[in-house]
Amino acid sequence: MKKNLKAVSGIFPMPVLMIGTYNEDGSVDVMNAAWGMAQSMNELKLCLTESHKTVKNIKRTGYCTVALGTRDYVAECDYLGMVSANNVKDKFEKSGLHAVKSENVDAPVIEEYPICMECRLVGFEDDGTLVEVVNVLADEKYLDENGKLKLDEIGIISYDPYGHGYYEVGRKVGQAFSDGKKFM
Repeated sequence: MKKNLKAVSGIFPMPVLMIGTYNEDGSVDVMNAAWGMAQSMNELKLCLTESHKTVKNIKRTGYCTVALGTRDYVAECDYLGMVSANNVKDKFEKSGLHAVKSENVDAPVIEEYPICMECRLVGFEDDGTLVEVVNVLADEKYLDENGKLKLDEIGIISYDPYGHGYYEVGRKVGQAFSDGKKFM
């Protein structure tokens, strides 16, 4: 028997998206945003309100980076989502994370996160910010001999909108475009 739960506008897993921008003074701003999704093959929709300092920075510069949060940095991810750069100017410094300038966009690449998408602003919609992924960076230690990501080793985390937890994802359970062939 199934029980009714309150309506929650979230699907599990929801990636923990760490969105990086530069503030007006050149300092790094990073926020945790679980409300985002792939919009198309090379576009992401980030469901962010305009009150976020990060959105103001994206509007001003036209760029951001989007990294995937990992198990090794759960506390840092959580902190960067709990604290607003509108109120705490040095929140990134307090996180203890490190950043370098992206080679492809005017935004920071957080060194500790193994996967980072470098993005260019496409536009704003009522329900979010649309960005184009212009490049993806991956830590070499998580690439196999064919240059493919070993996702099961990275420890990517997901946000649980029902119980407000973080969960590790990544155990491969099948092969896309192959396992279903048995029904053809």
